[in-house]
Amino acid sequence: MCDTGVVVRLTGGVCWVLMDPGRDTMRCAARGNVRKRATGVAVGDRVRISRAPGGDGGILEEVLPRLTYLTRPQVANVDQAIVVMSVAHPEPNLNLLDRLLVLVEHSRLDALVCFTKADLARPGEGERLVDSYSGAGYRAILTSARTRQGIRELAAALAGKTSVFAGPSGAGKSALLNAVQPGHDLAEGELSTRIGRGRHTTREVRLIPLDVGGTVADTPGFSVLDIESIKPRDLAMTFREMREHAQRCRFSGCVHDAEPECAVKQAVEEGKIEQGRYERYLVFLSELREAEKRQYK
Repeated sequence: MCDTGVVVRLTGGVCWVLMDPGRDTMRCAARGNVRKRATGVAVGDRVRISRAPGGDGGILEEVLPRLTYLTRPQVANVDQAIVVMSVAHPEPNLNLLDRLLVLVEHSRLDALVCFTKADLARPGEGERLVDSYSGAGYRAILTSARTRQGIRELAAALAGKTSVFAGPSGAGKSALLNAVQPGHDLAEGELSTRIGRGRHTTREVRLIPLDVGGTVADTPGFSVLDIESIKPRDLAMTFREMREHAQRCRFSGCVHDAEPECAVKQAVEEGKIEQGRYERYLVFLSELREAEKRQYK
Protein backbone atom coordinates (compact mmCIF):
# COMPACT_ATOMS: atom_id res chain seq x y z
CA MET A 1 0.00 0.00 0.00
CA CYS A 2 1.32 3.45 -0.92
CA ASP A 3 1.00 6.73 0.93
CA THR A 4 0.87 10.13 -0.75
CA GLY A 5 2.65 13.38 -0.07
CA VAL A 6 4.45 16.38 -1.54
CA VAL A 7 8.17 16.63 -2.28
CA VAL A 8 9.45 19.54 -0.19
CA ARG A 9 13.20 19.15 -0.70
CA LEU A 10 15.62 17.44 -3.10
CA THR A 11 19.30 16.70 -2.57
CA GLY A 12 20.92 14.47 -5.15
CA GLY A 13 18.88 11.28 -5.41
CA VAL A 14 17.23 11.80 -2.02
CA CYS A 15 13.99 13.65 -1.45
CA TRP A 16 12.01 14.66 1.59
CA VAL A 17 8.25 14.17 1.36
CA LEU A 18 5.65 15.97 3.48
CA MET A 19 3.14 13.22 4.15
CA ASP A 20 -0.66 13.42 3.89
CA PRO A 21 -2.20 14.28 6.27
CA GLY A 22 -0.20 16.24 8.83
CA ARG A 23 3.29 17.67 8.82
CA ASP A 24 5.50 14.58 9.18
CA THR A 25 8.37 14.53 6.69
CA MET A 26 9.87 11.29 5.37
CA ARG A 27 13.27 10.82 3.72
CA CYS A 28 12.82 8.86 0.48
CA ALA A 29 14.88 7.41 -2.34
CA ALA A 30 13.37 7.33 -5.83
CA ARG A 31 13.13 4.09 -7.79
CA GLY A 32 15.25 3.91 -10.93
CA ASN A 33 12.30 4.22 -13.32
CA VAL A 34 11.22 7.41 -11.53
CA ARG A 35 14.71 8.93 -11.67
CA LYS A 36 14.90 8.18 -15.42
CA ARG A 37 11.75 10.17 -16.23
CA ALA A 38 12.41 12.91 -18.78
CA THR A 39 11.48 15.59 -16.26
CA GLY A 40 12.70 13.70 -13.19
CA VAL A 41 11.34 14.62 -9.77
CA ALA A 42 10.77 18.24 -8.78
CA VAL A 43 10.01 20.02 -5.56
CA GLY A 44 6.23 20.40 -5.41
CA ASP A 45 5.52 17.05 -7.07
CA ARG A 46 2.67 15.01 -5.61
CA VAL A 47 4.03 11.49 -5.16
CA ARG A 48 3.18 8.00 -3.99
CA ILE A 49 5.64 6.33 -1.64
CA SER A 50 6.00 2.95 0.02
CA ARG A 51 7.68 2.28 3.32
CA ALA A 52 11.23 0.98 3.11
CA PRO A 53 11.93 -2.44 4.65
CA GLY A 54 12.56 -2.00 8.34
CA GLY A 55 10.65 1.27 8.40
CA ASP A 56 13.72 3.41 7.74
CA GLY A 57 12.46 6.04 5.31
CA GLY A 58 10.51 5.40 2.15
CA ILE A 59 10.72 4.60 -1.56
CA LEU A 60 9.30 7.03 -4.09
CA GLU A 61 7.21 4.85 -6.39
CA GLU A 62 5.37 7.29 -8.64
CA VAL A 63 5.13 10.97 -9.53
CA LEU A 64 1.48 11.97 -9.95
CA PRO A 65 0.41 14.15 -12.92
CA ARG A 66 1.47 17.78 -12.63
CA LEU A 67 -0.89 20.71 -12.90
CA THR A 68 1.89 23.23 -13.59
CA TYR A 69 5.65 23.02 -14.02
CA LEU A 70 8.28 25.75 -13.92
CA THR A 71 11.78 25.04 -15.21
CA ARG A 72 13.58 28.07 -13.77
CA PRO A 73 13.09 27.67 -10.85
CA GLN A 74 12.28 23.95 -11.10
CA VAL A 75 9.04 23.66 -9.13
CA ALA A 76 5.89 21.64 -9.85
CA ASN A 77 2.27 22.40 -9.04
CA VAL A 78 2.73 26.09 -8.23
CA ASP A 79 -0.58 27.91 -7.83
CA GLN A 80 0.58 31.51 -7.84
CA ALA A 81 3.52 33.87 -8.04
CA ILE A 82 3.96 36.63 -5.50
CA VAL A 83 5.70 39.37 -7.49
CA VAL A 84 7.46 41.62 -5.01
CA MET A 85 8.64 45.19 -5.63
CA SER A 86 9.72 47.83 -3.12
CA VAL A 87 8.14 51.28 -3.29
CA ALA A 88 11.31 52.87 -1.85
CA HIS A 89 14.91 51.98 -1.00
CA PRO A 90 15.38 50.92 -3.76
CA GLU A 91 12.98 52.82 -5.99
CA PRO A 92 10.50 50.60 -7.88
CA ASN A 93 11.70 49.23 -11.20
CA LEU A 94 8.45 49.00 -13.16
CA ASN A 95 10.18 47.67 -16.27
CA LEU A 96 11.37 44.69 -14.22
CA LEU A 97 7.99 44.32 -12.51
CA ASP A 98 6.17 44.15 -15.83
CA ARG A 99 8.76 41.75 -17.24
CA LEU A 100 8.16 39.44 -14.29
CA LEU A 101 4.41 39.69 -14.79
CA VAL A 102 4.84 38.77 -18.48
CA LEU A 103 6.75 35.64 -17.40
CA VAL A 104 4.12 34.77 -14.79
CA GLU A 105 1.28 35.17 -17.31
CA HIS A 106 3.20 33.15 -19.91
CA SER A 107 3.64 30.39 -17.30
CA ARG A 108 -0.15 30.41 -16.76
CA LEU A 109 0.13 31.18 -13.07
CA ASP A 110 -2.04 33.47 -11.02
CA ALA A 111 -0.23 36.56 -9.75
CA LEU A 112 -0.30 38.76 -6.68
CA VAL A 113 1.64 42.03 -6.90
CA CYS A 114 3.07 42.81 -3.48
CA PHE A 115 4.56 46.26 -2.93
CA THR A 116 6.89 46.42 0.07
CA LYS A 117 8.50 48.98 2.39
CA ALA A 118 5.35 51.10 2.62
CA ASP A 119 6.79 52.77 5.73
CA LEU A 120 9.66 54.22 3.65
CA ALA A 121 7.59 55.53 0.73
CA ARG A 122 6.62 59.09 -0.06
CA PRO A 123 3.01 59.85 0.99
CA GLY A 124 0.58 58.32 -1.49
CA GLU A 125 3.23 56.61 -3.64
CA GLY A 126 2.44 53.06 -2.51
CA GLU A 127 -1.28 53.60 -2.88
CA ARG A 128 -0.76 54.99 -6.39
CA LEU A 129 1.12 51.86 -7.46
CA VAL A 130 -1.51 49.57 -5.94
CA ASP A 131 -4.26 51.46 -7.78
CA SER A 132 -2.29 51.28 -11.03
CA TYR A 133 -1.84 47.50 -10.97
CA SER A 134 -5.31 46.85 -9.59
CA GLY A 135 -6.59 48.81 -12.57
CA ALA A 136 -4.55 46.53 -14.85
CA GLY A 137 -6.42 43.52 -13.46
CA TYR A 138 -4.05 42.28 -10.75
CA ARG A 139 -4.52 41.64 -7.08
CA ALA A 140 -2.16 44.17 -5.53
CA ILE A 141 -1.36 44.90 -1.89
CA LEU A 142 0.84 47.37 -0.03
CA THR A 143 2.94 45.92 2.79
CA SER A 144 5.55 46.74 5.40
CA ALA A 145 7.36 44.01 7.29
CA ARG A 146 8.39 46.57 9.93
CA THR A 147 4.90 47.94 10.70
CA ARG A 148 3.14 44.70 9.62
CA GLN A 149 0.90 46.64 7.23
CA GLY A 150 -0.69 44.21 4.77
CA ILE A 151 0.88 41.10 6.38
CA ARG A 152 -2.47 39.60 7.37
CA GLU A 153 -3.75 40.12 3.82
CA LEU A 154 -0.62 38.48 2.38
CA ALA A 155 -0.93 35.52 4.77
CA ALA A 156 -4.55 35.03 3.67
CA ALA A 157 -3.44 35.02 0.02
CA LEU A 158 -0.79 32.36 0.77
CA ALA A 159 -3.10 30.08 2.79
CA GLY A 160 -3.80 26.73 1.16
CA LYS A 161 -1.70 27.42 -1.95
CA THR A 162 1.77 26.68 -3.26
CA SER A 163 3.42 30.01 -4.01
CA VAL A 164 6.69 31.15 -5.50
CA PHE A 165 8.16 34.59 -4.81
CA ALA A 166 9.73 36.66 -7.58
CA GLY A 167 11.43 40.02 -7.42
CA PRO A 168 14.78 41.78 -7.27
CA SER A 169 17.27 41.55 -4.45
CA GLY A 170 16.53 44.19 -1.85
CA ALA A 171 12.77 44.19 -2.43
CA GLY A 172 12.21 42.61 0.99
CA LYS A 173 11.01 39.11 0.07
CA SER A 174 12.77 37.44 2.99
CA ALA A 175 11.49 40.04 5.46
CA LEU A 176 7.95 39.47 4.16
CA LEU A 177 8.14 35.71 4.58
CA ASN A 178 9.65 36.08 8.04
CA ALA A 179 6.76 38.39 8.95
CA VAL A 180 4.21 35.83 7.74
CA GLN A 181 6.06 32.92 9.37
CA PRO A 182 7.80 34.25 12.51
CA GLY A 183 10.71 32.13 13.65
CA HIS A 184 11.64 30.84 10.20
CA ASP A 185 14.45 33.41 10.08
CA LEU A 186 15.31 33.33 6.38
CA ALA A 187 18.60 35.02 5.62
CA GLU A 188 18.14 38.24 3.63
CA GLY A 189 18.90 37.48 0.00
CA GLU A 190 17.87 33.83 0.33
CA LEU A 191 14.89 34.43 -1.93
CA SER A 192 16.60 36.84 -4.30
CA THR A 193 16.17 36.81 -8.04
CA ARG A 194 19.37 36.58 -10.02
CA ILE A 195 19.53 39.60 -12.29
CA GLY A 196 22.46 40.30 -14.63
CA ARG A 197 25.59 39.23 -12.77
CA GLY A 198 24.00 39.39 -9.37
CA ARG A 199 24.27 36.34 -7.15
CA HIS A 200 21.67 34.66 -5.01
CA THR A 201 22.34 32.59 -1.90
CA THR A 202 19.78 29.80 -2.37
CA ARG A 203 21.51 26.54 -3.35
CA GLU A 204 18.50 24.25 -3.54
CA VAL A 205 14.76 24.56 -3.95
CA ARG A 206 12.65 23.81 -0.90
CA LEU A 207 8.98 24.06 -0.02
CA ILE A 208 8.37 25.76 3.31
CA PRO A 209 5.13 24.69 5.06
CA LEU A 210 3.27 27.68 6.48
CA ASP A 211 1.33 27.75 9.73
CA VAL A 212 -1.56 29.40 7.86
CA GLY A 213 -1.64 26.40 5.49
CA GLY A 214 -0.04 26.14 2.08
CA THR A 215 3.63 26.22 1.16
CA VAL A 216 6.13 28.71 -0.22
CA ALA A 217 8.87 27.68 -2.63
CA ASP A 218 12.18 28.89 -1.18
CA THR A 219 13.91 29.56 -4.50
CA PRO A 220 15.83 32.32 -6.25
CA GLY A 221 12.57 33.26 -7.98
CA PHE A 222 12.47 33.50 -11.77
CA SER A 223 16.22 33.11 -12.21
CA VAL A 224 16.12 33.81 -15.95
CA LEU A 225 14.25 36.93 -17.07
CA ASP A 226 14.33 36.08 -20.77
CA ILE A 227 10.98 36.64 -22.51
CA GLU A 228 12.24 35.81 -26.00
CA SER A 229 10.34 32.51 -26.19
CA ILE A 230 7.15 34.58 -26.52
CA LYS A 231 6.01 35.42 -30.06
CA PRO A 232 5.46 39.15 -30.74
CA ARG A 233 1.82 38.49 -31.66
CA ASP A 234 1.25 36.78 -28.28
CA LEU A 235 2.79 39.45 -26.05
CA ALA A 236 -0.44 41.44 -25.59
CA MET A 237 -2.08 38.37 -24.06
CA THR A 238 0.36 38.65 -21.15
CA PHE A 239 -0.92 42.17 -20.42
CA ARG A 240 -4.24 41.55 -18.72
CA GLU A 241 -5.75 44.96 -19.41
CA MET A 242 -5.11 44.62 -23.17
CA ARG A 243 -6.89 41.32 -23.76
CA GLU A 244 -10.45 42.59 -23.96
CA HIS A 245 -9.55 45.60 -26.11
CA ALA A 246 -7.36 43.52 -28.46
CA GLN A 247 -10.43 41.55 -29.56
CA ARG A 248 -11.90 44.73 -31.05
CA CYS A 249 -8.92 45.69 -33.24
CA ARG A 250 -9.69 45.91 -36.96
CA PHE A 251 -6.92 43.50 -37.95
CA SER A 252 -6.69 40.05 -36.39
CA GLY A 253 -2.88 40.13 -36.43
CA CYS A 254 -2.67 43.55 -34.78
CA VAL A 255 0.24 43.88 -32.34
CA HIS A 256 -0.97 47.33 -31.20
CA ASP A 257 1.94 49.37 -32.48
CA ALA A 258 1.57 51.12 -35.86
CA GLU A 259 -1.63 49.47 -37.13
CA PRO A 260 -4.68 51.64 -37.91
CA GLU A 261 -7.97 51.27 -36.02
CA CYS A 262 -6.27 49.61 -33.06
CA ALA A 263 -8.60 49.30 -30.07
CA VAL A 264 -5.69 48.96 -27.66
CA LYS A 265 -4.14 52.27 -28.74
CA GLN A 266 -7.57 53.88 -28.53
CA ALA A 267 -7.94 52.56 -24.96
CA VAL A 268 -4.57 54.11 -24.09
CA GLU A 269 -5.69 57.47 -25.50
CA GLU A 270 -8.92 57.26 -23.50
CA GLY A 271 -7.04 56.45 -20.27
CA LYS A 272 -8.45 52.93 -20.00
CA ILE A 273 -4.93 51.47 -20.29
CA GLU A 274 -2.13 53.22 -18.43
CA GLN A 275 0.35 54.99 -20.70
CA GLY A 276 3.39 53.70 -18.78
CA ARG A 277 2.31 50.08 -19.05
CA TYR A 278 1.69 50.51 -22.79
CA GLU A 279 5.13 52.08 -23.29
CA ARG A 280 6.78 49.16 -21.50
CA TYR A 281 4.74 46.80 -23.70
CA LEU A 282 6.27 48.52 -26.76
CA VAL A 283 9.78 48.09 -25.31
CA PHE A 284 9.17 44.35 -24.86
CA LEU A 285 7.58 44.11 -28.32
CA SER A 286 10.69 45.64 -29.90
CA GLU A 287 12.85 43.17 -27.99
CA LEU A 288 10.80 40.21 -29.25
CA ARG A 289 10.88 41.46 -32.83
CA GLU A 290 14.66 41.72 -32.71
CA ALA A 291 14.87 38.20 -31.28
CA GLU A 292 12.64 36.91 -34.08
CA LYS A 293 14.87 38.55 -36.71
CA ARG A 294 17.97 36.91 -35.22
CA GLN A 295 16.23 33.55 -35.24
CA TYR A 296 15.58 33.65 -39.00
CA LYS A 297 18.91 35.12 -40.13
